Parts: sequence; structure tokens; C-alpha cells
Amino acid sequence: MSQYLLIAGGTIFSILGLLHAIYNICDIYRPRHFAPLNPTLIEQMASTGVRLARGRTNMWDAWLGFNISHGLGAVIFGLVCVGAGVFARTLALPGATLLIPVLVGVIYLLLALRFWFRVPAVGIAIGTGFLFMGWLSY
Repeated sequence: MSQYLLIAGGTIFSILGLLHAIYNICDIYRPRHFAPLNPTLIEQMASTGVRLARGRTNMWDAWLGFNISHGLGAVIFGLVCVGAGVFARTLALPGATLLIPVLVGVIYLLLALRFWFRVPAVGIAIGTGFLFMGWLSY
């Protein structure tokens, strides 16, 4: 049973991450998803450099790049969780190892509750719940 719960939790994280990356890639060409409501703010972000980059990029491009990489990171995290579900028993992983994805899920959930909006928070809560139940039943 634990393997299916880990696979379900990982799948949720991968889907959320993939949607996040796709929406941000679309925002490169037509800002609609993770763009500010005020379109002049996009212009201001595009015309403002990032101190750390010393003018090599602008804030809008940095925003898009960060969000795309964040989405891909969530995809990879989800795939690792799926892999844990598929191979945990075969590899004889210690039960404590499966607590790591639960802790990462909790961190994502805390970030979602503080900084993001309802849809990712609900999805992350469900995914983390599956990972937690998978760990408990391992």
C-alpha cells in the first residue's frame, strides 16, 4: 500500500511542477499566469536590472527563469517520490529515508500557505498527506 501512496504523492508534485513550468514558459510570450495584474509593472521589471547579476539580466527575465526552474525542481522531486514508491522495497530503504520526502513536502506546504495561493496549497497538502501516509505504512 505504501508504494501506491508514495507514487500518488509524487505524481501530484510532478503535475503541479509541470503546470508551473509550462505556465511560466507561456508567460515568456504572453504574460497571463504568473504576471502582475498591472502590466506596467512587467515593463518596470523588464527595465530594471538585478544587483547580483550586475546588469546581465533584468528582473522580469530573472522572475520567469526562477519560476521555470522552481517548477522543474518540483517535477524532479515528484519523480524521486514516485521512484521511492516503485523501488523502496526492492532497495530495502530504511523507513527513516522515506521521511525526507515528507519533510520536503511540509516545507513546500509552509511556503504555499505563506507566499502562494490556494490551488498549490491544496495540491501540496494532498500530495504531502499521501507521502506521510506512505511513510507510515512502509
